[in-house]
Amino acid sequence: MKPTHMQPWQQLQSMAPHFREMSLRQLFSSTPNRGETYHLTAGEIYLDYAKNRFDNTVLKTLLDLARECGVEKTRDAMFAGQKINTTENRAVLHTALRNQSENSIELDGIDVMPAIRAVLEQMRTFSRAVREGEWRGATGKRIRTVINIGIGGSDLGPVMATEALKWYSLRELQVKFVSNIDGSHLAEALHGAEPGETLFIIASKTFTTDETMTNAASARHWLVEALGEDAVARHFVALSTNLEAVAEFGIDPANAFAFWDWVGGRYSLTSAIGLSLMIAIGTDNFDELLRGFYTVDEHFRTAPLEQNMPVLLALIGIWNTNFLGAETEAILPYEQYLHRLPAYLQQASMESNGKSVTKDGQRVDYMTGPVLWGEPGTNGQHAFYQLIHQGTRLIPCDFIVFAQSLNNPDGHNEHHRKLLANVFAQSQALAFGKTADEVRADGVAETLVPHKVFEGNRPSNTLLLPKLTPSTLGQLIALYEHKIFVQGVIWGINSFDQWGVELGKVLAKDIYEHLDATDLLRYDSSTAVLLRKAQQLAGDQPT
Repeated sequence: MKPTHMQPWQQLQSMAPHFREMSLRQLFSSTPNRGETYHLTAGEIYLDYAKNRFDNTVLKTLLDLARECGVEKTRDAMFAGQKINTTENRAVLHTALRNQSENSIELDGIDVMPAIRAVLEQMRTFSRAVREGEWRGATGKRIRTVINIGIGGSDLGPVMATEALKWYSLRELQVKFVSNIDGSHLAEALHGAEPGETLFIIASKTFTTDETMTNAASARHWLVEALGEDAVARHFVALSTNLEAVAEFGIDPANAFAFWDWVGGRYSLTSAIGLSLMIAIGTDNFDELLRGFYTVDEHFRTAPLEQNMPVLLALIGIWNTNFLGAETEAILPYEQYLHRLPAYLQQASMESNGKSVTKDGQRVDYMTGPVLWGEPGTNGQHAFYQLIHQGTRLIPCDFIVFAQSLNNPDGHNEHHRKLLANVFAQSQALAFGKTADEVRADGVAETLVPHKVFEGNRPSNTLLLPKLTPSTLGQLIALYEHKIFVQGVIWGINSFDQWGVELGKVLAKDIYEHLDATDLLRYDSSTAVLLRKAQQLAGDQPT
């Protein structure tokens, strides 16, 4: 049954007009202790969700909707290894990758935990060897540069986390990432690198991903030109299960790190895909990251819905999107190390829930995944906050902030104190704004009053944590993963496939084979004209 046919959804629809007109000023005035009421702690994450337009009745109805949509049942099925990815007939077991208990997790009657632990130990052994100089290149030099070549989940997760945890990394090692098939990405990564000191990690489950294997082939050519064919085995490792293709490339299959088809790319950071991260931050920090994930996994698995942070975040998002009319969400980390987090969560959300049919193939007639975007504070304040504050669109915001800084320039904490002041001020300004009378009280000329009014009433959540550590990063990522999962369940869609990326890939192969063709009648007129123009600009065809 579509969620729109359920009684809680219809009740929420009837409540929504009232709350579209209701202001946060009114809600806080009628409930002065609102801030003490609408907060929750999970692990080390303190969530304040008071600055959203809802009351207890709305919240209870949202929880009723979650129950009627089967959130608890589907959650339990995921953790139990049932094949909830119905379009691909696969289990969804990324949570098993960070399981810290001694419990077995079975898939088709086989415990997956021994294989997971074996790959983790293989990763630990290899990363220690690289970090401590035991693994050396073909010329006997120790590795100084590690280049991860992947795309999508095989890139976004590791690069985000490596940037996020740079403070904990081994600075003598440069860890770089190449994903784009644009040759400039690889060229810049290779710039200044010494072949004898460079290790490439090729991340492709099938070892056939076009962008990844094109970059890998060019990297191989660069190395072979400098050191010869025999050097490949000492400078390339693979994150793949296609051992035949790995060996054909010249990589020793013993240096291939496996992962499984029940690990979706955007959920694969804690699989072998995290090898580059483990090399950067070390095994102890990587293990702490896993423990952080597990903390929130267990919270999500066991907490009642009323006290379940991923569930509440998901329901607030459903309320803002489906009933109050928001089309986007902003992720605003007030922590420079998290500058890649919005892009990472963008993929996690939009690839998961950017769907227009239900699990049983029916066209949806309601909004699903919102557009996710963001930048770290305070940079965003000087870019797009103008539109959030005074524009015509409703844009809910998630502010992410840490009470303690990892860095205090000049030995004092002034930078971080100002950062904290800014993030709390922004959420306050978005919620309550500034009325015309308040503007006039500042002595502003009447002609300028309309320009300086802030309507407020912009919803936001604030996630406050003690300090950015491997553990708190894991907790944050797991929180958003499960939020996205819950929303997919309520929308009745499959959050674990991504067929939408396939058509463009198929068409790209066809166009690639005809880039130099003169007969372009096979294409529509726009594509044909673009191809001819590209040929002319490249000097391949006469004008």
